[in-house]
Amino acid sequence: MSILDAIISAQDGAAVRQIGSQLGLGQDQTAAALSALVPALAAGVQRNVQSEAGLGSLISALSSGQHGQYIDNPASLVGQSAVADGNSILGHLLGNKDVSREVATRAATQTGLSADVLKQMLPLAATLVMGALSKQPGAQSPAAAALGNSGSSIMASLTPLLDQNRNGSIVDDVTSMIGRFVKHS
Repeated sequence: MSILDAIISAQDGAAVRQIGSQLGLGQDQTAAALSALVPALAAGVQRNVQSEAGLGSLISALSSGQHGQYIDNPASLVGQSAVADGNSILGHLLGNKDVSREVATRAATQTGLSADVLKQMLPLAATLVMGALSKQPGAQSPAAAALGNSGSSIMASLTPLLDQNRNGSIVDDVTSMIGRFVKHS
């Protein structure tokens, strides 16, 4: 199951409905927006796990146990704490606000939705990405942190979510995500 599938199908689409309700979008519009935003966020996850510091930071964040709430209880997406958490995640995944704005602008082009709406959605999408990742087996275990030097445990957990074409490798999928992101530059 890809990361997007995990988000859209969680709680029978409750997170999609919650975000749509908050932003005045229909379920199809919200799903389309997430489809445009999540690949850039997944590429950010992949970039993070390529370095020891980034991998350690991701393992630490997943081990905190707080991100799963966004998948388990989509009502937790309401309010400033979810947005603040999402903005913090965006800082780690995308680096800066300019990149976040660019991701939203590209998603607006892909979906026909307003870039302003997508900028509002982006932090919530980031919380859902981390929530979906935290739900992977081993993502919250102390053993995952102990194995963090090699990254093998956490990568084994992330591969099913990032492997969109289900061929057992995330390299081609992340390359494709980055290619789509750069292509629209």
